[in-house]
Amino acid sequence: MPERRLRARGHGWGSLGVAAVLALSMVLFAANARLAGGVDARQPQDLAGLLDAEEGRVAELQEEVDELLAEVDALTAVRPVDLPEQDAATLELTAVAAGRVAVTGPGVVVRLWDAEPARNLPSWVTNDDLVVHQQDLEAVINALWAGGAEAMTLQGERVIATSAFRCVGNVLRLHGRLYSPPYEVQAIGDPDALLEALDDSTTVQVYLDYADRLGLGWSADDAESLTLPAYAGEPTLNHARVPDDVDVLGDEA
Repeated sequence: MPERRLRARGHGWGSLGVAAVLALSMVLFAANARLAGGVDARQPQDLAGLLDAEEGRVAELQEEVDELLAEVDALTAVRPVDLPEQDAATLELTAVAAGRVAVTGPGVVVRLWDAEPARNLPSWVTNDDLVVHQQDLEAVINALWAGGAEAMTLQGERVIATSAFRCVGNVLRLHGRLYSPPYEVQAIGDPDALLEALDDSTTVQVYLDYADRLGLGWSADDAESLTLPAYAGEPTLNHARVPDDVDVLGDEA
């Protein structure tokens, strides 16, 4: 009896296995049919078809390139770009004024330095009165520009229109570097005119009054020949721009 039950159980599992295999086969067949039906008929299934499709795509792209080149040629023919010619002297003056090249020539050398600590000073004097300040350097630089300076350096650094320096105490910050006194300004120009401009500056005279009373350092001498380096950085303009109606290229076409 137990043996017959085992055989009956084994026969039942065999029938179920056949049915399962048939069912799985039908599922796979249906899935393959769906996949085959979902293949894009435009996609070639052989190498020759693939080559034909790629050649067609290349031909379309080449046609687009030809059209774009034709547009470029048409625009160029309408308004050719002709830069205005400038003589060598004008280009040289522009480079000098912008500080882009080193220059040499006569000029003046101005030096300022702090006073030595001393006793028996007036009661109103503080330690702050004994050092060179930012406004003192600005007074010298502005006077030299007004006197016709054509190029200038501060602490050996070329000074241009966008140069900005700051003083904290007696420490000078210029072009990302820190300097301590003595401070030196070199300017190229007519030495007599530059020295006269320093004498005529009321703000420079204020510093000279302090120099006489407190011992602040000062010297201003002419020089037969100075060599000033080119400005090493890049000028930055945050607000200035060319008006819309101004053609910087000078093209009158």
